[in-house]
Amino acid sequence: MGTVAAVRPPQTLYVTIRRDELRQLQDERESLLLQVAQLREALQAQTLSAPAPQARLGN
Repeated sequence: MGTVAAVRPPQTLYVTIRRDELRQLQDERESLLLQVAQLREALQAQTLSAPAPQARLGN
């Protein structure tokens, strides 16, 4: 049998952030979300244009 540990509720951490830092983080997040969307689109286009795999019998 393992050791039983008491489970504590999660703690809240409060931080202070300047407005310019917040704006920079929001801009970076927006840029990353756009990049993810572009990469998904490219991957989907690549998947759709790729030839279907052919089953090979024997070696």
